[in-house]
Amino acid sequence: MKALSNGIATVEKYVAMCIMLAMAILIIVSVLFRYVFNAPLSWAGEVSVFLLVWTSFIGGSLGLKYRSQAAVTIALDYMPERGKKVIGMIGHVLMLLFLLLLLYYSYTWVFSPAVSFQKSTALLLPMWIPFSAVPISLTCAAVHITCNLMEMIRGEEAA
Repeated sequence: MKALSNGIATVEKYVAMCIMLAMAILIIVSVLFRYVFNAPLSWAGEVSVFLLVWTSFIGGSLGLKYRSQAAVTIALDYMPERGKKVIGMIGHVLMLLFLLLLLYYSYTWVFSPAVSFQKSTALLLPMWIPFSAVPISLTCAAVHITCNLMEMIRGEEAA
């Protein structure tokens, strides 16, 4: 499971880097076309938003992999190690259950006829492509959380 999670994280990192590079280049080109050539690109804003959404969801998944999400730990700081581990496991199980619920609804949503036939405004891109960021990233996040939970159970890492 750890190898799968690490492999997914590696792919996510490279995809996020490529998307961020593409977004930066697109914004620079868009500004260049708007203010230098006086011919704005009508589709640049739409593509930038789609790329930002993909980057955000991929980043959220990576944040769960490396346990870098925001947390209030004042109560945990004063607990014994065993209590921290139990609370950490309960938290991971709750996150996993919540992700599974979100996964069910996000796959149902993306594969629904309403989304399947919907097109974006400027590019006429099928909207299932940008909307796929949600179920794909949540699937990756579920793998990462499952891996983290298994490591906690085996005692390989601290909570």
